[in-house]
Amino acid sequence: MLHDQPPSAWLLALELRAFWEFGALLPAWPLLARAPRGDGHAVMVFPGLSANDASTIPLRKYLQSLHYSPWGWEQGFNFGPRAGVLDEAKSKLVRTFKSTGRKVSLIGWSLGGVYARELAKELPDMVRGVITLGTPFAGSHKATNAWRVYRLTSGRNIEREAANYDLPTAPPVPTTSIYSRTDGVVAWQGSIQAPGLANPSTENIEVLASHIGLGVNPSVWWAVANRLAQPEGQWRPFANQHKSRLHGLIYRDPEGKV
Repeated sequence: MLHDQPPSAWLLALELRAFWEFGALLPAWPLLARAPRGDGHAVMVFPGLSANDASTIPLRKYLQSLHYSPWGWEQGFNFGPRAGVLDEAKSKLVRTFKSTGRKVSLIGWSLGGVYARELAKELPDMVRGVITLGTPFAGSHKATNAWRVYRLTSGRNIEREAANYDLPTAPPVPTTSIYSRTDGVVAWQGSIQAPGLANPSTENIEVLASHIGLGVNPSVWWAVANRLAQPEGQWRPFANQHKSRLHGLIYRDPEGKV
């Protein structure tokens, strides 16, 4: 049965933590700057509901400093899969793949993660991997505090929209879902990728973050950098690469019960 309860009003109120998370980037920078360097491949970053590319500038600037080629979705505010939105994203993915001759990594924040996952399902030969931040793909549409906003801004019926896609199934490429149990917008249960035989290269990484702060949270940035730096075709789970005490304090053991 799908989880159908949104985060509590208390967790929603705690979304104001996002300002603290952004402020924590400065003291965390000496560590973040030591993240593994990229190989220059392109990274497409999708914003969340009612957000635009301005919301992902800090993350993209960080990835640029690590020698990736990040770019936004370049379609203004994300008000849902309006006519032409997914087609334009697909077209840009194809053009980037053809112009660089290399697979593209996709990162999606919240609703943007749904786009990233579905594009990877449609064009797996062009996608290196998918990373989602607080994306609701495994729960009921009512398990978020944003579904009414989606309906208002998109003018679409979210139940019918969800029925058009097999959201819980992971794309056939390395897929990472970064989530927080203290997310005040999306119930964390809806961001858990169930393991499947069709694609063993899937994982869930738990962080301590607000939903609004996921894109500017130091622990999220480190995890994203680590995932992107993996050599193509040599995917390994995040948990298997770090056994330090500090890592255990920041990232929960994925073998723990969820």
